[in-house]
Amino acid sequence: MCRWRATPDGRLAEIIVLDQFSRQIYRGEARAFASDPMALALAQEAVAGGHDLGVAHERRMFFYLPYMHSESLVVHEECLRLHEALGIKEGIEYELAHQDVLRRFGRYPRRNAALGRTSTSVELAYCASDEGKW
Repeated sequence: MCRWRATPDGRLAEIIVLDQFSRQIYRGEARAFASDPMALALAQEAVAGGHDLGVAHERRMFFYLPYMHSESLVVHEECLRLHEALGIKEGIEYELAHQDVLRRFGRYPRRNAALGRTSTSVELAYCASDEGKW
């Protein structure tokens, strides 16, 4: 896969594979999130090198999904900046909704069961609701 990094489209493909495939294949399991650190590192490297600017505007947001999947508010501040620069209203709203969950809980509660984390009663109520079902 390292050869994919030679072009912006190749970098994007690698990020999508790491960020999305495990989420879909291993839904509900801890390994659904196992590639998140690598996907985020590659996305940050791509953004730092301007590779996100080398793809069509409508595909650029896929470079930013690993930022949105992070449970770090610091990473989310950068994600918001990137989405604002992209100028897609729905992407900004989606990012703000993710930040709201992290500010409230410090993590994504819907991951707790898969990751073996104990949920608080407030998190359990949140998970039982329709709120934040992405």
